[in-house]
Amino acid sequence: MRRKPIKIVITGLLFLVIFLGEIALTFSYEQESSSNYIGPGSVPLSFKLSNSISNIQGIEHFDSMVVSFMENNDIVGASVAVTRHGRLVYTKGYGFSDQELADPVIPRNLFRIASVSKLITAVAIMKLVEDEKLKVDQPVFGPNGILNQEQYRTYSDQRFEQITLYQLLNHTAGWNGKKGDPVLNSLEVAKELGVAAPATMDHILTYTLEHPLDYAPGTTYSYSNLGYCILGRVIEEVTGMRYEDYVQFAILHPLGIYDMHIGKSFYDERLSNEVRYYELEDNALVWSYNGSGDKVPPEYGGNNVELLGAAGGWVASAPELAKLMVAIDGFDSRPDILSRSTIDFMTNTRRHTQKLIGWRGGDGYGTWWRTGTLTGTTALIMRHADETNWVVLLNTTNEHRKRIHNELSRVMFSALRSVNEWPNYDLFNYTDDQSLALH
Repeated sequence: MRRKPIKIVITGLLFLVIFLGEIALTFSYEQESSSNYIGPGSVPLSFKLSNSISNIQGIEHFDSMVVSFMENNDIVGASVAVTRHGRLVYTKGYGFSDQELADPVIPRNLFRIASVSKLITAVAIMKLVEDEKLKVDQPVFGPNGILNQEQYRTYSDQRFEQITLYQLLNHTAGWNGKKGDPVLNSLEVAKELGVAAPATMDHILTYTLEHPLDYAPGTTYSYSNLGYCILGRVIEEVTGMRYEDYVQFAILHPLGIYDMHIGKSFYDERLSNEVRYYELEDNALVWSYNGSGDKVPPEYGGNNVELLGAAGGWVASAPELAKLMVAIDGFDSRPDILSRSTIDFMTNTRRHTQKLIGWRGGDGYGTWWRTGTLTGTTALIMRHADETNWVVLLNTTNEHRKRIHNELSRVMFSALRSVNEWPNYDLFNYTDDQSLALH
């Protein structure tokens, strides 16, 4: 009678060994390329920070300029982070994360970062290139393509076989975005295909391959969310992992970034520390992307955020996004996750600035920027040649959404110039014992 429990324990251990072995096989590539991985159980950096930490003498004018910008543009809530020479020197929330509940924005609040997500995807693709799992000139479709399964082998235009990773990365794959991007019109895609909504990425690809390209690949720039969603599928095909899982495992977690995720579409699906989004330009309801027949606010159900994924689906806090920036800025003050040659390839402004990889633009003098706009959210990140990087995330879109990034950058330039001296500590190292961090 006493041997039975021992047998059960041994059997249980055997199943555990088998289970762990399956995990090891699943993640064999990631173990190979991410030996410095730290488990996601670690406390996110942003959870250790508070607004009061950045109540610093000499920064008051910076604060007042941000507040004035918000008041002039009816911004409900904002989160700002600034790094200098690889150190996080400032991070603070302004306004409300949820105006109805009067909850203030604090550093840990997550925001949708919209098309800043494309920079994350570009970094993941280039990491795979560095690991010799991909080549930038590799074809995506056709018999020799990365996506060469039977479901992707029927297309209306033979030029699909000419599309390369590089063309997806720099928006020259051949689609005219002015005709409408299928990942932003997934309800219509489902209707045209005669399938039940919500449309999946497989549906989007089927729809895309049924329609001819607008341009020969590599000839014409046309901004495309679709192209970056396809890059997300490429990552899944090459790694055998979900896109989000791979990015977290191979890029974010090794950098100590534990609270960035693909977001959800509806209000009641928000993460616990995610802000509420506000669309002030137009309060008209729209049809829900999921085919329910319900009319919903455009910021909550008008778009399928999960489908946007690699092109616009990430949520992040300002401090953790700043931590990613210092790992891809090309400066020696903090180790980068990509090589200098790869970063140069992504940001070489001798090419047209619209063809940068991941980044939205550059000025030829060491300034790179990435914008993001989705109904209810605005994001802007910028890297400067003097080793200053900054992040601004807003939970609001308004009637000025087409020029909001220009206005925001002007305010930030002025606000940064108003600071004579930044603190010499590094909030990336902040702990509950302030004496250990502020050195």
